[in-house]
Amino acid sequence: MSVRDEIRDFLLSRRARVSPEEAGLPRHGERRVAGLRREEVAQLAGISVEYYTRLERGNARGYSDDVLAAVARALRLDDAEREHLFDLVHAALLRSRPARDDRPLRPGVQRLLDAMTTVPAYVWNPRLDVVAANPLGRALFAPLFDSPHQPVNQARFLFRDPAAPSFFPDWEEMTHDAVAVLRTAAGRGPHDDRLSVLVSELLTVSDTFQDLWRAYDVRRRRSGRKHFRHPLAGPLTVDFESLSLQAQPGLRLSAGTAEPGSPSAAALDFLAHWATTHPASRTPAP
Repeated sequence: MSVRDEIRDFLLSRRARVSPEEAGLPRHGERRVAGLRREEVAQLAGISVEYYTRLERGNARGYSDDVLAAVARALRLDDAEREHLFDLVHAALLRSRPARDDRPLRPGVQRLLDAMTTVPAYVWNPRLDVVAANPLGRALFAPLFDSPHQPVNQARFLFRDPAAPSFFPDWEEMTHDAVAVLRTAAGRGPHDDRLSVLVSELLTVSDTFQDLWRAYDVRRRRSGRKHFRHPLAGPLTVDFESLSLQAQPGLRLSAGTAEPGSPSAAALDFLAHWATTHPASRTPAP
């Protein structure tokens, strides 16, 4: 899809989500469509109906950041959605370009990963490709690395590998999160050919992905809790924090910890020991 189409579909989806009552407006008569009318969004944003309509049709030229912020407030966008609107408009005007994440991983980053022996850690890009991992990270996410659906990508595993719902007990929540992250990446990098190929692949093979993609939710992943049913270590829960790699824009490093003294911490210790004694092995069946 073109950036103009992305702007249109995003604004239409957000407008349909907000009721007049939520926006503090009176409801007059029967409404043919869900959510706010264009004139109501324009009224709330303090701009003319024609001006807003032109934006909703994907014509991004001539809109200041102040106007975009007013539209975001009118549509009650959260922080991630607000950033997404700005990304789309700036991309349409070529005012911003996505950071390149296709450069080889710096050796120092891999050494840092390998030095993190007590926590699972991995590097990923906006397409959810797993670029690198330390031994414990590979052991924890072994089904992704062992999956026949390669290269290793979190969304590809979630939607294509039949083992995913068993490995991730919160599979439904994770699929929603993954699609929202990819939608966000599409706004920031609408000309990312590899992202387009991935999205086309998943649209072709997964009805669930199609439904979630049409919902047009966006999200930026910074931290979160993941639940696993590991084929070797059993059930465990890991809290992940994500940090941007400033020297390699577009890449992030995520590392996880478990509650000290918990069964999950014991499971991570077991996997860390297993990873050191089976460095080149695929994870065996339990």
